[in-house]
Order: sequence, then C-alpha cells, then structure tokens
Amino acid sequence: MQMPQTENRQIPKDRIEDRKIMKRIFLLFLMSLVLLIVTLTGCGRLEKMDRSATTPAPVVVVRGETVAGDSGQGQEEDETEPELQIGEIVIDTTQERVPVKVKGIYISAYVAGTPSMVDSLLAEIERTEINTLVIDLKDDFGRVACDMDSPLVQELGSVKVHIRDIEELMKKLHERNIYAIARIPAFRDSHLGKVRPEWCVHYSDGTLFTDRDGNAWVNPYKREAWDYLVEIGTQAKKLGFQEVQFDYLRFCTETSMKDVVFDEADTKGRSRTEVICEFMEYAYRKLKAQGLFVSADVYGSIINSNVNANAVGQIYGELAKHVDYISPMIYPSHYGDGYYGIDYPDMHPYKVITAALQDSRRELHFAREGQEHIATVRPWLQDFTASWLKHYIPYGPEQVREQIQATYDAGYDEWLLWDASCRYDWGGLLTPEDAKAEADWIAQSRAALPEVEITPDTAAAASTETAVPSEGARVPETEGGPVPTGSAGPTVGAYIGD
Repeated sequence: MQMPQTENRQIPKDRIEDRKIMKRIFLLFLMSLVLLIVTLTGCGRLEKMDRSATTPAPVVVVRGETVAGDSGQGQEEDETEPELQIGEIVIDTTQERVPVKVKGIYISAYVAGTPSMVDSLLAEIERTEINTLVIDLKDDFGRVACDMDSPLVQELGSVKVHIRDIEELMKKLHERNIYAIARIPAFRDSHLGKVRPEWCVHYSDGTLFTDRDGNAWVNPYKREAWDYLVEIGTQAKKLGFQEVQFDYLRFCTETSMKDVVFDEADTKGRSRTEVICEFMEYAYRKLKAQGLFVSADVYGSIINSNVNANAVGQIYGELAKHVDYISPMIYPSHYGDGYYGIDYPDMHPYKVITAALQDSRRELHFAREGQEHIATVRPWLQDFTASWLKHYIPYGPEQVREQIQATYDAGYDEWLLWDASCRYDWGGLLTPEDAKAEADWIAQSRAALPEVEITPDTAAAASTETAVPSEGARVPETEGGPVPTGSAGPTVGAYIGD
C-alpha cells in the first residue's frame, strides 16, 4: 500500500513580514525594559549621593549672632572634597521708623495727667501748626509718671502716678496724628539718691552729693544707671511713644562738684565728655533697634565753648553722631550780656537764635566729615518771660515767631517751644494751611540759593558770662564760674502739681 505524498506548502510572504515586525517590537520592548531598570537603579544611587552631600538648608541668623558649630573644629571631611557652604540670611531687627518734621511744645506730667488740660491743649493744637507733644515720662526728680510693666522700675519704686490713664492719652494723640515724645531726665535724680545711692555722685568723705535744691545726681560712669534709663525708654515704646528724649544728659555744673570723687574702677580713665558720649551711643543702639527715634537736649553754650563742654560733659558734634535729633537749648534769656556781641540777648530773640544756629551749622559741618550719620537739629525756643533778669522783655506771639523765623533762616525746619508752666502764646503760631504754604515757599527759596562754603571759625570765642540776674536770683556755676543754666527743666515758674 503506498503512503500518500505530503504536499509542499509555502508560507505567504505577508505572514513572514508580520513575524519579523513582531520580533523587532519584542526586541525594542526588551531594550526599553533594560533601559528603565538601569535608569531607576542609577537615580537611586544619585539620590543617596545627594543626601550625603546636599548643602544644608539656609540658617537664619539675627544680626550679631553666630551660627552654632561653624568654627570648623571636629570635622573629619576629606580635604580634597569641595567645602560645603552654609546659606546665611541676615535679618536686620531694627523696626521701621517714620520721621516727622516736628513743631512741638512741652507739657509736664501733671498737665498730661489732667484730661481737661489735655483737651484744652488739643483744641488749640488743631488750629495751629503744632504736631508734637513732649511729655514728662520721668520727671526732674526721678519719678516715673505712670504705671509701667517693668520689674526694675517696680523694684526701685520709681512710679509716682500723674498720668492715670496713659492708654487714653496716647489714643487721643494718635487719633489726631500728634507725634509723642517721652522726655526722660537722665542724670539728675533725687529718687535714685534715696533708693540707689551707690549709683550716685559722692563727696570724697563718702557722703551723697546734692545740688543747691537738694537733688542727687546719678554718676554717669555707673553702667547700672544706663540700663535703668534704657529700660524706661523701652517702656515708652510699649506705651505708644515714638521718640525718647534725654534731658539732663550731663554732670551737675555747680562749683561744689569740685569736691566730688569718681572711682577709677568706674571711670577707667574716661573723661566726662567721653562717658556721656558712650552712654548716648549705648542707649541709641538699644532704643533705635526697638523702632524708637532718640534725641538729646544739650546746653546751647557748648556749641562754641570747649570750657563749658568739658564742665558739662557734652560735646555738640560728638553727641550728634549718636542720636537722631539734637536739641540745643538756645533760649535768649540764658546767654550772658555781650554774648555773640549782643548787649542784652534776651531782648533780641531773632539775633540770638540766628547766631546760635549758625554756630550749630558750622560745628556739625565739620563733625559730619567721614560720618554716615549726623543728627538733625531741632532747637528748643523760649516761650516764657525771663523776669528774673535785669534786662529782659516780655515774651509773646511776636517773640515766638521771631525765633521760629530765625530757625528757618538758619536752614533748619524743626523746633520745640518751652514754657515750664505750659502756657503758650498760640498767636505766634500759624494755621496748618498757612504753615504748609510757608514750608513750600521756604523750600523754593532755599533751592534758589547758591551753595555756601563753610570755614572753621578762627575768631575768639564769645564771652560765656551769664546774664545778669535780678537781686536774689540763683545762678548755676562751674569751677570756672557761672554758666547759663540752659536746661529744659522747670527752671522758670515750673508748675509741677501733686
């Protein structure tokens, strides 16, 4: 029996091509899979390397602090490896401060604590160019005028409440956009003479020094006193004040100061002028960082007299480097007969203010050399009648305006009026609208003036003899003789109140 023959079947060409395509697709798939595995494996290794060598997150450092562990000690890294950099962000902790062109008046703590008096003042202020109140936060005898949330102030028992509702007072001022300055007498302090006599000035026999009025004076070389004053300034910020103004920023000038002694452990070889500047630099740095402006009251007579500067402890140009505003007390009544070549200064307010502020411009022009900062000048002007003088005139609206005009003519824009009794001559002040027009006119006038070259004053210093007082008047003195009192303290008919 024969077996059937097998048929030779041929595979169609189109099927062969399909098989080739499938093989190619399969090979491509395998290659893609291998590539994916390799890629994933490589990323894992890179991630481990990244974790081991990534630059640390930025370290936030407040100005003045260092990064912990950045000394480089105890590290065992290969010296050939690139040094890792630490990103540092430096934060300036100084709070923003918005300056105000001040036109202000002083009021005592008693007035500030009497709502009816405050309301009467505010009514007058609204009709005039006044935009600032300088308020006693610490009075001339060392008592703090309102309650403070300060353990140090409480420990020293410094509070004698005159302003019972400080929050309501500050609210009234802020609602009216009135700039609030806290006045802080620095180194005359009867209260500290009782509770911290070791901080105060002493005679050589160890007894406490007091001036003619029985007031103790703080020893400016005592660092504890610096911190106390800065603490009161700090509390001023919390209460709502925008500026702290230090008065009595000096040594006592009475002749009895020649008998006091200062421990070398405190002085460390520093002069009076040096330690006053050091305190001001210290306080300025601390308070500025909290967002406060800082100002200082100084004798007008120190502007052009080294004798007075060394006795008082104030050098005009040096102090101006450590405050935002410097306020020379250039009351005409406080200059002696013949000062600036003027027979009776109190009787010529425009001439005295012009001469004093021209000296100021000269002094600060040269103090400014090489300095990034120099204070704005904001003088104290006289709004009281110096009836204790032999040669005086009554001061009223005309005399107030003359002094303000002299301030502008000397190139300055800010000023403060002083009357210890807080009774001001409102007639000497402009309305807000007229003051704005005047300011615009002054700016245009100054822009048209040629630049004036300032040269050192080689002329002989003016006489520093004090004004002749009426019989029985008391005149502060230094070892070299009488000098003008020049303090924005209650020296003229002050009304303190209880």
